[in-house]
Amino acid sequence: MRIGLLGGSFDPIHRAHVELAKTALSELKLDEVQLLPARQPWQKPALAASTQDRLAMIELAIGNIAGLSVNPIELARSGKTYTIDTLEQLPAQHTYFWIFGADQLQNFTTWHRWQDVARHVTLVAAQRPGAQLDIPPALRAQIDANKAQVLTLDFEPMDISATELRQALGLGKPVDQWLDPHVAAYIAQKHLYQSNSQPSIRSGIS
Repeated sequence: MRIGLLGGSFDPIHRAHVELAKTALSELKLDEVQLLPARQPWQKPALAASTQDRLAMIELAIGNIAGLSVNPIELARSGKTYTIDTLEQLPAQHTYFWIFGADQLQNFTTWHRWQDVARHVTLVAAQRPGAQLDIPPALRAQIDANKAQVLTLDFEPMDISATELRQALGLGKPVDQWLDPHVAAYIAQKHLYQSNSQPSIRSGIS
């Protein structure tokens, strides 16, 4: 099978995540795209929502979209989340495509054992607002040595980030345009990303 892997904190998952997964599924002719929520990304501070809440929001966001699924493999491990550990746990008989934004492509050579990651998957970089699709020199050398492959994905950038969403949610601002209505309702019900003094956001569901 040709399987796309879309990793991230998903804190919270938003429409750009889902649209990126759907675009990769179609454009790369994949059999499926698995969303991989990280337990604790090693290059990021502590996450705002629990693993259970992030997993629940992903399941709500992808719903019954054919070809999209959630793989909780990283949530089952303790400690920091390293991509190479995940790849080495996946069934070896499939062909994998690691989907990420242009900003992550620029940062890729700082990843733990990044050369091994590049040998395990085809890297797929999608355009992101404010970031160029520039390949770092060290990764370019791996490509020239046939030890890595990078594809670009024709994806219409969506100018939104989980950081901005958390800030808006903390201020009680409406964010319905960026969240699946079921995810928005879940966040409101659980009072995620909000201080006790802030009003609840509009859920988008009556």
